[in-house]
Amino acid sequence: MNPATAPAQERHTAEFLRVKGLAERGVASAQHSLGFMYVNGQGVPQDYELAVGWYRLAAAAGLEQAQYNLGVMYQKGQGVAQDHGQALYWYGCAAEQGYAPAQYNLGWLYAKGQGAPADVHKALHWFRQAAEQGDAGAQHNLGLMYEGGKGIAPDQDAAWMWYRRAAENGYARAQFALALRYDSGQAGLGTERDPAQALDWMRRAASQGHAPAQFNLGLRYDKGQDVQQDSAQAVQWYTRAAEQGHLSSQFNLALVYDSGHGVARDEEAALKWYRLAAEGGHAGAQDNLGLRYEHGQGLARDAGLAAHWYRKAGEQGLPAAQYHLGQLFDAGQGVERDAEAAASWFLKAAEQGHLRAQFDLGLRFEAGNGVPQDAARALDWYRRAAAQGYAPAQHMVGTLLDREERGDPREAAEWCRKAAEQGHALAQFALALRYDSAHGVERDYEAAHFWYLCAARQGHARAQFNLGVMAAAGQGTERDPVQAYGWLHRAAAGGIPAAAPYLKRIAARMAPVQLAQAQVYTEGP
Repeated sequence: MNPATAPAQERHTAEFLRVKGLAERGVASAQHSLGFMYVNGQGVPQDYELAVGWYRLAAAAGLEQAQYNLGVMYQKGQGVAQDHGQALYWYGCAAEQGYAPAQYNLGWLYAKGQGAPADVHKALHWFRQAAEQGDAGAQHNLGLMYEGGKGIAPDQDAAWMWYRRAAENGYARAQFALALRYDSGQAGLGTERDPAQALDWMRRAASQGHAPAQFNLGLRYDKGQDVQQDSAQAVQWYTRAAEQGHLSSQFNLALVYDSGHGVARDEEAALKWYRLAAEGGHAGAQDNLGLRYEHGQGLARDAGLAAHWYRKAGEQGLPAAQYHLGQLFDAGQGVERDAEAAASWFLKAAEQGHLRAQFDLGLRFEAGNGVPQDAARALDWYRRAAAQGYAPAQHMVGTLLDREERGDPREAAEWCRKAAEQGHALAQFALALRYDSAHGVERDYEAAHFWYLCAARQGHARAQFNLGVMAAAGQGTERDPVQAYGWLHRAAAGGIPAAAPYLKRIAARMAPVQLAQAQVYTEGP
């Protein structure tokens, strides 16, 4: 049979026999080739142990490629017990002969402290040897070392140069690093951002399957950063990275499907990616999965599983999950009711700036719920939430300052104003009272009337009563018995005992026409 037309397996077998004959006669290159054939199952069943045996013979004869491959087998534990010391030795033999892949791997072992104590200077030396021969991985690692000042003085220009050389050699991680530098304005000696160059290098890395670059590209399309917003493109790049197990891509993909922003909403797909990201350890996905179990969104409601996922995210330090877990302990849902545990989780979230946790912690210290009662600590936590603009907390700061013996009425009034201006009805009423009684502010009946009106329109019954009294007396506003009757009627319906007798007195002094008008007014929609 003509070897050129023989079936592939037969040709491989013939080649194997030819190479084996040469190897058995001591030809080092054939011994290396035979080892390679055993590693890859080329023309012969895969057999790592036999591969190691033939690599060892060729390596002992000084063949650098065999020394390198023997080092790989020791590093991976293929055909031999894993032994980083032996890997270091054989890489060293090949590296000394100038074999760039061995120089790169030797640098890596020294950088990681595998097979020998970590030695950044030796790592730098061997990376440089390989980099100068054009090894892209070594060029990238040199860039990292210059950028971080590992084993050498930091040198951003040198880092840039090595990243660029590796990127131009097609090394995806370096292309991504270069993209980030262009994006942040750190490329070369310049300080200006270059979005076009950043996108170009990002695309090159993403097209090679580099998941962080794919995620970054998806994020740009998702947010419309330096590109036209395009959710379909975002989904495409997120998906490529997500399928490689990139957790942030899985989470963002779930968010896109969950919101239906620019794509058809797909709750099943959203849940799939939330779960994959959560199981991979993404805290945001774990918290989101907990929310779905707690509220029965796309899943059967299960407070126990909600607590399970909140705890996983909370233990990673995610404040939202810590707060959610605290709420479950507070309510006894999915876990035993435990006020102290609730307070503990609220505290973890509050210390990271979680607004609602700070406010709720203030409530707990004020009431002594799960923590010792402590007005000073309550005020401290209210202040922290108030500083973030949370109106209920601003109102409580004003309230607690009023209770303090040394509290400043003017400061209390200012916090009430901040909350009132955000539409907080209790604060609007409190501020109106201050203007009414000259407490922390100058007496101003018109201002009092204004803030009573704001609170009354939100259904605050005491504000409605005070507004009725002011309208009846013409205090802070024109005297108007019809308006007075209307507000007092609402206050009475809202449960203010003094409103009913006051209403009778007002009605007794009203003309029949006014009374009829007022009654129509109160019976309106």
